[in-house]
Amino acid sequence: MVLPLFGRAKRDFSSLSEPEMLALAISSEEDDARIYKAYAAHLRGEFPDSARIFDDMAEVEDSHRRMLIDMFKRRFGDDIPLVRREHVRGFIERRPDWLMKTLSLEKIRRQAVLMEEQAQRFYRAAMNQVSDADTRKLLGDLAIAEEAHEELAETLTEKHAPEDVRDEEAAKEHRQFLLTWVQPGLAGLMDGSVSTLAPIFAAAFATQDTWQTFLIGLSAAVGAGISMGFTEAAHDDGKLSGRGSPIKRGIASGVMTMLGGLGHALPYLIPEFWTATIIAIVIVFFELWAIAFIQNKYMETPFMRAAFQVVLGGGLVLAAGMIIGSG
Repeated sequence: MVLPLFGRAKRDFSSLSEPEMLALAISSEEDDARIYKAYAAHLRGEFPDSARIFDDMAEVEDSHRRMLIDMFKRRFGDDIPLVRREHVRGFIERRPDWLMKTLSLEKIRRQAVLMEEQAQRFYRAAMNQVSDADTRKLLGDLAIAEEAHEELAETLTEKHAPEDVRDEEAAKEHRQFLLTWVQPGLAGLMDGSVSTLAPIFAAAFATQDTWQTFLIGLSAAVGAGISMGFTEAAHDDGKLSGRGSPIKRGIASGVMTMLGGLGHALPYLIPEFWTATIIAIVIVFFELWAIAFIQNKYMETPFMRAAFQVVLGGGLVLAAGMIIGSG
């Protein structure tokens, strides 16, 4: 009894009448215009040139919506049935625009082109499934319109965001990525990897109890992660510094701090003390070189200088923990 009810929740596209097809096209144009306006509003503060692209695309979608409404009125009258994408089985669905706010600028551009490509392919496939001449013409016209939209997206990109502007926006987006994610994450990884070395190895050599050492390492890593996360999020709201969302920075710093501390704590789940300790020391070696690599790749710090600073500092902290624990 339940399955048939769910089966009737959506209709096949082939079962739609011509008025319903037009109504579906009208609602689809409305949705796409709204999505493009949301993109423009989201990008306007940081990428005004790209925002103008989506403003223009929204205007085009609105003009097509008005043309479709005029066509519907001429053929079928003023009462437009409510038919939306979610009512039709197999029709292209659009993700809510609030889910798009985390997308990068380039991904938003690609998503816009993909929207037009998907709609064009759907209309052309649907055109091949019907035999009525007027219906085929209608679907063909819609496919051509969607193809024109795709070309318009590329034309508007060249108009509002030529190559030099796109390069500038890409560089700005990269800088924002560094400020919001890489810098806080790197600081957290360094803090978690280095600052927890002394307490973990001091506990290990003092007790030679792998389980107790693991618990101390786990508590140090989690505590440091929480502390670094809240500190990063609380000390700068990002509005004046331009470092981006404090929540994102806090998550990056807190998670990487915890991972940095857990890396050399997890080996102490191994019951045999010296096996666990040797593995932990090897992991510390890889952690410190990973930090040097990230500094070199993203922060443009010369690799040998970064390696010297990180490995020397980490080695001193590791030695201090061993000496204190053996005392």
